[in-house]
Amino acid sequence: MHHDTILIEILSLMAVAVIAATIFSRLGMGAILGYLVGGMLIGPWGLGLITNPEQIAHLGEFGVVFLLFLIGVELKPARLWVMRRQVFGLGSGQLFITGAIITLLVSYGLDLETSPSVLIGFGLALSSTAFGIQLLASKNQLSSQWGRAGFSILLLQDLAVVPLLALVPILVKGEATIGVSFGMAFLETAVILTGVIIAGRYAINPLFRLVAAGKTPEVFTGFALLLVLGFGWLMESIGLSMAMGAFIAGLLLSESEFRHQVEVDIQPFRGLLLGLFFMSVGMGINFGALASQAGLILSMLIILLVVKALVIVSLLKMAKHPLPEAIKVGSLLAQSGEFGFVLFAYATLEGLLDPALADTLSAVIALSMAVTPLIFSLGQVLAKRLAHDKAHAASLPEEDTTEARHVIIAGFGRVGDTIARILTDLEIPFAAVDLNPEHIKTARAKGFRAIYGDAARPEILRAVGADSAALLVVTIDDPKAAERMIVCARKECPGLPIYVRTHNNNTARQLRTLGAMHAVPETLEASLSLGAEVARALKADEADIRTVIKVLRSDDYRAIAPQEEK
Repeated sequence: MHHDTILIEILSLMAVAVIAATIFSRLGMGAILGYLVGGMLIGPWGLGLITNPEQIAHLGEFGVVFLLFLIGVELKPARLWVMRRQVFGLGSGQLFITGAIITLLVSYGLDLETSPSVLIGFGLALSSTAFGIQLLASKNQLSSQWGRAGFSILLLQDLAVVPLLALVPILVKGEATIGVSFGMAFLETAVILTGVIIAGRYAINPLFRLVAAGKTPEVFTGFALLLVLGFGWLMESIGLSMAMGAFIAGLLLSESEFRHQVEVDIQPFRGLLLGLFFMSVGMGINFGALASQAGLILSMLIILLVVKALVIVSLLKMAKHPLPEAIKVGSLLAQSGEFGFVLFAYATLEGLLDPALADTLSAVIALSMAVTPLIFSLGQVLAKRLAHDKAHAASLPEEDTTEARHVIIAGFGRVGDTIARILTDLEIPFAAVDLNPEHIKTARAKGFRAIYGDAARPEILRAVGADSAALLVVTIDDPKAAERMIVCARKECPGLPIYVRTHNNNTARQLRTLGAMHAVPETLEASLSLGAEVARALKADEADIRTVIKVLRSDDYRAIAPQEEK
């Protein structure tokens, strides 16, 4: 029976997630809102198909962890350094101003003492990293000016996890040494964090190279998961969030040749677990508490959304951001975040918050997250109407990672290396892809652009700019793998010319049928080269040798071409 109950819960989650996300996406309202509504329907306050949403929530939190890891992979340390003023300027300003205002409102409105008011004020001042980042990614705005401003605020809020957790026992004891305690917490965290970053920077690439050398995809994926969760656990053990640890792991991997394949392997876990996270938020909305405290909860919700939005918009305007961009960020981060659940639960255990008040605050947080997709959509519409110059709303161009009309070399063995040398001498740009870490190491040592990955995966082709490439050269000696690469390239970039190296005429004919424009059999070219050298050794005329070779090559290549091309 217990097994059947678990199976029913799993099937309910999968069915509702697929149906709700599909319906809401088709309606143009986004999958996140679909997950939230789906969670409400099957949660303990809805149909009751899921009786223990806390387990789902704990599992779903890993989705936030993987999301922050992938953001870190995309955000190189140099770019993060450029954002430092926004992180510590906008981020700190938002946290302290919003926290102070909400503290005063809670203190007078709910007639609370200073200690719980401070905790509630700063707890509600935090926004949801999961919602904020996911909405930015869905709109492809992470690299935009306003997207980076929003991300900077979220990043500072994640850094504030340590002092806010340290604040709880301090407020309980009523100590006056808050500044000293914060200073010690920051110092301890900074020392451990520095050690982790230094160790990770010098260890990650060699370890990945060692694992990749085994050429076992599932082991490589397992190590990628171990890296993300291991860094997350390590950071959580010193007081930071798992999400922040995963973000740091992503930053350390952002300039590695393995980053693209790791992204491909992590993406499915991120999508699945993030869906569970958003559904768990929907399940956590207590309709019983809403009914008994509806007026108070709705009042707090409206005040929270208005105060946070106004503070964020004002700060961005002071930082010289256009008003439409400021409105977008304000509507994106007006909600409270998932860390509030943890903070208020911890404060309740320590006796700082009344359990009934904690339930009310949790309902406010959950509702604020639930309405975020709608508020963000309204903010987008308002920003568009206020934008007199559409250039203000346009995204900044992504960092150019590929050169126009370059060649992609799939496979950097002896053939790929030879082609690379030819292209280098002719000053033709190229990018190499290979699943052999030693080949990638060799290519990078020569100054070539090369990444670790499977060129039969669409994400890897996109990573090397297949959509803007002049042609793809497949040089690997595995006919089945070459077939997969050709099929994938034809599907992703139908107009991309594909040149491929093969073993013999039969294989060449098959690969041309699949879409290769030009297939070069090794046996044919070896025979022609050897025959030419024999003729030269016998003092044959060079012009006659070239003519014969040209005719034979032309005849043989016509013979292996598909029938419809004859």
